[in-house]
Amino acid sequence: MANPERFYIGGNDEHGLNPPTLGKRTPTMPYVGRSFYENEFNRPAKYCFLLACLRTGFNVFDVKPEISDVTINDRVSRVLRQGLTLLVTYAYNAAGNEAEFSSAGGHKIYYSRENNYAAASRLLAYDVSEGLSSEITTRNLGIGTLTEIGMLRSVNCPAVIAECGFMTNFDEAKIMVDPDFQKACGNGGCKGVCENLDVNYVADLPYTSLPTLRRGNRGGGVKYLQCFLNLYGEQLTVDGGFGSATARAVERFQRANGLNADGVAGQNTWRLLTMQGDLPTLRKGSTGVYVRYLQQKLLSKLYPVGAIDGVFGGNTLSAVTQFQRDSGLDADGIVGPLTWEAVMPVGGGRTMP
Repeated sequence: MANPERFYIGGNDEHGLNPPTLGKRTPTMPYVGRSFYENEFNRPAKYCFLLACLRTGFNVFDVKPEISDVTINDRVSRVLRQGLTLLVTYAYNAAGNEAEFSSAGGHKIYYSRENNYAAASRLLAYDVSEGLSSEITTRNLGIGTLTEIGMLRSVNCPAVIAECGFMTNFDEAKIMVDPDFQKACGNGGCKGVCENLDVNYVADLPYTSLPTLRRGNRGGGVKYLQCFLNLYGEQLTVDGGFGSATARAVERFQRANGLNADGVAGQNTWRLLTMQGDLPTLRKGSTGVYVRYLQQKLLSKLYPVGAIDGVFGGNTLSAVTQFQRDSGLDADGIVGPLTWEAVMPVGGGRTMP
């Protein structure tokens, strides 16, 4: 097996979230009264991919840390300066009239014959396709080619775009915002990269094995921290340098989760960043990453929770109690083991009215 430290892996997410790129959205989702935008999936899936690559031992490059859109030319220029081994872009497909749901569904991996590394890109596409199929249950549509797509044809390394589902498919639109589906897509992409480069995939790292990090530290552990913080909404440059911006982001995360905001990423901070341990009982007034996760799971089942902010307020309470009623549970608004068991699976939830 090859040493993963030899390889430099790029991750890219298509389109922007704030403001959202026009047109890159689902039809209006019933019950919640809004569209899900493509980058609500693309960005977290990319960070789940980069996290999987980092724990496997690869060096990584985050092409677009910004939440807003970045032009293709700028993103291509960033890639050209890096000398990457390969590049994986995360996206979500659409079919027909984007204002209406259709039956088209499944995941498909694209490459470009215009890329100087077209043959290697084709092999990478096959491997990422199989990696995704090992993690998600949507239909595998295989691989395809695209022309005149800058992130495929103009970069100086093998490159693929992973279209992980269809925004215009009702069931696949719902799971776009499910954090477990996003993680599975990221892990699947990394599995494909590992197969392509003959590297052993690392499925997880216990938080107790992660180093205590503070301002002035450098290296892959800091990149791992920065990717987690970006997964929770920050816009850090994933450069492996623990500077003032990373310290402030750590402090914000600690305050939001009831920790001592000292800016040092120790075991308590890692435990919450990685969400390892038993699921806590949640009720109105609870805050933190587990509330945020609950809100994402409820939204993916089309229960309106308001902002995904990690605060268990009135909107989240209403969503929990309605979900409990619909699931045949005691509608007490308290999220204990039975409610967690019901809300955890990917998919399901409210059906098309």
